[in-house]
Formats: sequence, structure tokens, C-alpha cells
Amino acid sequence: MIRYVIAAVLLVMSGVAQARVDYAIDLRTPEHHTGVVTILFPQTAGPYLDVKMPAWRTGRYNILNLANGVRGFAATDTAGRPLRWQKIDKSTWRVHLPQPGRVRVNYEVYGNELMLRSRHIDDSHAYLDASAVFMYADAYRKDDVSVALAVPPGWRSFSGMPSSGPHSFSAANWDVLVDSPIETGVNSSQRFSEGGRDYEVVFWGKGNYDPAQISTDLRKLVSEADTIWSGYPFQRYVFMIHAVDGPGGGATEHRNSTVIQIPRYAFQPRQRYLGFLSTASHEFVHTWNVKSYRGAGLVPYDYDKENYSDLLWVAEGSTSYFEDHLLLRAGLMTPTEYFATLASAIDHNRSTPGTTVQSVAEASFDEWISVGGDRARNASVNIYSEGSLVSWMLDIALIQQTGGKVSYRDVHDALYRRFKADEERGFTSADMLRILQDLTGRSWDRWWARHVDAPVGAVDFSRLLDPVGLQLEEEASTGVWAGWSGEDTAGSVRLTSVEKGSPAWNAGFTPHDTIVAIDGTRVTGPRFDAALASRRPGETVTVSYLRRDQMAQKRMTLGRARGDAKVVPVPNPTAAQKALFQRWLLIPYPAR
Repeated sequence: MIRYVIAAVLLVMSGVAQARVDYAIDLRTPEHHTGVVTILFPQTAGPYLDVKMPAWRTGRYNILNLANGVRGFAATDTAGRPLRWQKIDKSTWRVHLPQPGRVRVNYEVYGNELMLRSRHIDDSHAYLDASAVFMYADAYRKDDVSVALAVPPGWRSFSGMPSSGPHSFSAANWDVLVDSPIETGVNSSQRFSEGGRDYEVVFWGKGNYDPAQISTDLRKLVSEADTIWSGYPFQRYVFMIHAVDGPGGGATEHRNSTVIQIPRYAFQPRQRYLGFLSTASHEFVHTWNVKSYRGAGLVPYDYDKENYSDLLWVAEGSTSYFEDHLLLRAGLMTPTEYFATLASAIDHNRSTPGTTVQSVAEASFDEWISVGGDRARNASVNIYSEGSLVSWMLDIALIQQTGGKVSYRDVHDALYRRFKADEERGFTSADMLRILQDLTGRSWDRWWARHVDAPVGAVDFSRLLDPVGLQLEEEASTGVWAGWSGEDTAGSVRLTSVEKGSPAWNAGFTPHDTIVAIDGTRVTGPRFDAALASRRPGETVTVSYLRRDQMAQKRMTLGRARGDAKVVPVPNPTAAQKALFQRWLLIPYPAR
């Protein structure tokens, strides 16, 4: 059966303009999450050709072992004669050549990993990230490629790559292909132009979104990029939006497009819609920060193994920092809403003990082995949140020390102008320090050592906010604090995290303890928080719990809950504060 499907794919390929490497995938029976891939490689003179599937994909710094979906591998010459092959490692197939010639490779790929944003095939669409679908050979990585899709009737295909037909695309090389995902299926789309560039917005899945409103808002967003960078690295860009089942979601950046996954009914109300816009802005910022310029450890991408860098906090954290700035300038977010995001960042920092343990440089290097859960929060920092905080601190320091003449935007524009990832020029920490000195006329080595190479620790947020005319307020709280969280399991609560230094930590509780009762009264999921709601800070409670299936008790003295942070304008801002605020965010200073 596969032989006949491959023949059909080859017919599709015959209608595509010849390129050095021709790819095709047959998706006409997608209901079992499979497609059949055919690749025709150029004339090969050596005794063998190694073809590979990447071990990871860009935008997710974890080894994913993407070859795990490949079955039915076969290789032939152009006359259809079988070629001997062997698998030499988990992701590499070696095809032996009795004489020079072109090599045709065929295999089936299984795609049912929607939330990984690698490959997902079903009866309504296929999302194809080439790193998880199309093999490559190092010898031909820089050669032209073409891609042809055979799809069910009624499907429409989109990609950031140039199109030579309704279901065919081309790229300058495999690195462009691998960074240009394809969305094909039953979908809808919107188009707009802005600043001489073309944009498409593709929607797959039903949800409570308004396509016209999203397109209008994205148009406002993309027009603000020139407030940071002195140019655009693309002529055409595609937003791919998946309205998905369940509570999960995520997004991934690419050189000419992005895929954004949002639960289908999470586009409303206002706060959720802002979350979607922030995600869209984050991925759009990545078109510069990561795709146009990135740390030297990631240039060029090596898809066989980990690509270590101590600058992932810039890649992800600085992108997170800038995302809402664009929304603010575009009028898509109010100053009050932006101040709320700052307050949330402050609360997150204050409740993360790992800020005194790990630096953003260390977190960047260790991202490949990062773990979630209790250990992450107590002993680590997140390259997104902590990287955003360090970016914020650097921005304010630059603005304050130069009287508003230099901001963090200038640093990123300099990175964009000086370091081109396509030219295999990545930047280092030393390069960033050189840019900082060039822009300001002074050394930033001590600042870098204190805030990047060392843990940030406790931050004086009042001092951070004051130069731009803002202040920190804290809502009064009389509630208690235990420092634990859990999930309901069969009528009791199983702890999922215990914050270091909290009352629960000091009492000796740990994740996986099952809380059964507090002061002799049984607690379940709905009662877990309520059981402490009537208590006062300083009270001691007796907690009955299970550990290794044995009942035990501990006494815990409750702490006082900290009130939520709130960021507001100062009552009487000076002219200097107003001026620095405007230089910081490029909007007028707001009324209190």
C-alpha cells in the first residue's frame, strides 16, 4: 500500500520546479495521524549518504528526539532500485551507494503532538515543522529546496515560504525550510498590508475569537516594531493561530511566521484577549531577537545535539520584556494594564526563592536540563521571567545614567545591525558589553557581574520604579500564609509545591505529602484553602498527612500573607521623571 502512496507523491513532485532537494508529503489519509514523505537528494558521488532527523526544534531548548515518529524507511535510486541502508544512531540513516547517483528516500511519519508544535496530523489539518517531518543531509543543507503537499479536497496550505502553487513551496536552503512551518487543512484566513509588507493570519479550529478584530489589532502591533529596530527582516509574515482543546497552549517563533495555540474559548474576556495579544507580540519580537540575531552558541543551529548559550535570558527574557511595550505603544494595552504586568512580575520575583540561588546566565546554560515543579522555584530561575526582570533593570539603568539618551532598545537595534544569524555571526556577552560601552561611553562590567553572572536576589523595586515616576504600593493583607499548594486527589490534597522558607517548608512538608486533616478536620480540594481562611498569622495548626502510605502529624505556625503588589504613578512627578518615563515607554506620562 505504501508503494502506491509513494507513487502518487512522486506524481505530485513531478509538477514542481526542480530544486536541488525535492520534498513531498502525502497527507490524503490523515485520520490516523500519518503522512508519507518522499525526498529526492541531488547527485551523490561518495560511497554513502547520511540522512538525518533533528533531535530538537528551534524555540524549544529540549532534546525531543524527533526521529521517534519515523517508520517504514526505504531508499532507492532514481530507477527505483533499492539501496542498502542502516541506522547508525537514533536520528541518522546511512544509505550506501554502489555508484554515484541521486538518492530517493521514503518513510512514514506519525504526527499527533499538537502542543509540542512539531507535527500534528488529523482529519482537519496538518501542522508541519520541518524539523519533525523532513530529513536532511549535511552535504545539501545549503542547497535550494522545494516542498509539495498532496492533501484532501478542500484543504488550504499556508507558509512563510514563497509559494509556487496552492500546495507547494520553495526555500533557499534547508535552514529556511526548517524555520518555515506549514499549516494546511480546513481553515480561514485574513490578509493585510502594513508598512509595505504583507501579512496573513490563518485560523484553525473554532473558538470565541473575532478574526477581523484580531487582524486589526495585529496590524497595529506590527507597525510598532520600528520603535526598537531600524529595519524589518522580512517582506511577508504569517500568523498561524490554533484554537485548541483543553487548558494548554503555547507558541513558537519562526523566521517568517509564528504558530500560536490558545484554548478555543480563551480569547475572551478582555484579560484573556490581552494574554493572546501579548503572546502574539512575544513571537513577533522573536523575528528580530532570536531569528535575526542570537547568541553565538546558537549560530549556526546544530540539530544533532544541545546548543549551549549563557544568553537565553536575552533570547526569551528580553523578548518577554518588550512584548507589552509594543502593545502599549499600539494602544492595545492601557498604562494601567501595563502597570499590572509589572506588579505581577514583582510578585513573582518575591515568591521565587531561586532568585538568590541561580543567575540568569546559569539558567540560560542549563535550560536544556531545566525541570519544573517544586525544585525549579526553590533553586532555579526562569529565563523568561527572570530574564525579563534583568532586562527591565538594565533598561532603567541605561535611561537613568544617560539622561534618557540611551535605552535597552538601542542595545537591541545594535545587535540587529551588527550580528546576522544568517551570516553565521552570533554575539557573546562580551559583544553586549562592548555595545553598552559604545552607546554610553562607560564600562558595564560590574553591573553585568552583579546582575547577569550572579543571582539577582532581592530587588529594591521602589528604587527601580522611582526614576520613571512610578511607585510600589502593597494591598493590605490580614490573611495567613502556609507556602504550599496542592491538587485534589481522591478526597484529600496531594502537595505539588512547598516554597523554601515558608511555614510549610519549615514544618518539614514536601511535595507528594497527602494532607488529610487540619486540627482534626478533614480537608478536600475545595476545603484546602478554606481550612486556613479563618486563622490568624502566628497561629499554630496540627496537620495530619500521609507519607509513604503512613499517617503522621506535624505542627505548622502560619505566617502573614503578603499583599499583592501594585504599581502606580507617584503623586507629584517631577519633570525629569516624566521625561524619563516617556523615553522608557515612548508614551506620555499618565495621569494618576
